[in-house]
Amino acid sequence: MTAMSAASVLEVNNLVKRYAGETVVAGLNFAIARGECFGLLGPNGAGKTTTLRACLGAIAPDEGSITLVGEPVPLRAREARLRVGVCPQQDNLDPDFTVLENLMVYARYFGINDADARARIPGLLEFSSLETKRDARIQTLSGGMKRRLTLARALINDPDILFLDEPTTGLDPQARHLIWERLRELLKRGKTLLLTTHFMEEAERLCTRLAVIDHGKKIAEGTPRELIETHIEREVLEVYGDGVAAWSELAKQHAARVELSGETVFCYTQDAHPLLATLEEALQLRFLRRPANLEDVFIKLTGRDLRD
Repeated sequence: MTAMSAASVLEVNNLVKRYAGETVVAGLNFAIARGECFGLLGPNGAGKTTTLRACLGAIAPDEGSITLVGEPVPLRAREARLRVGVCPQQDNLDPDFTVLENLMVYARYFGINDADARARIPGLLEFSSLETKRDARIQTLSGGMKRRLTLARALINDPDILFLDEPTTGLDPQARHLIWERLRELLKRGKTLLLTTHFMEEAERLCTRLAVIDHGKKIAEGTPRELIETHIEREVLEVYGDGVAAWSELAKQHAARVELSGETVFCYTQDAHPLLATLEEALQLRFLRRPANLEDVFIKLTGRDLRD
């Protein structure tokens, strides 16, 4: 086993992956330090899933190198995965087993004997608020319960790093906030997380650092606050209503950037007061004034066009 850097759990250097002559990942570089939550953000087709699969050794890169928990991947991917937890985007729990049986069977994949697994499971059920569901069948669980069970299952081997692929997709706000709470608990325990998500609020709340990728290339990296301060104006005014398109021409005189998306005009500015003054006489228009956020950065860097 190779020695793992004290500061880095995952290192990706000049990663390149091509399919049928098309470059899906184009020279990607990033490193994840121990104890941080690193976000990998990008629109559909940006190369996030390919990057995750390469990091786990599921596919071999065409160029570049990957070191996961001190092991070269894919050469020693099997050894590396013994120290990794994976919470996939889609639940893949076994519907024929109970909650307890799902955890027991998964533990065996890591060579954990039944006695040790049974000792670990009560703590995992408590962590995921599923103590009363120990003997429940998977079909009886809600979507939020299934996601929490999938997260608990990913922790059965006490991993050094946890891969989270859109962990709250399809959940209602209450379930999403509970997952966030559990992930913050893991960070307090010193766990390392790699998170992909389409929820910018999720990334802004959880991530220590993040990288935005598009067309397989990294286009920005930093803390959420650094990215907001570097790439976007301080305030955003969202304006909509009858005549908003005509008003947007006036807004261009007072805003750094003005974008029309559907029936809403987005005005980006360091000072919203001049824009607010123009709205005092436009009573037919409604507006929302707010500070800039990570979603504004994401839209600016990757565009508003729909990706399929």
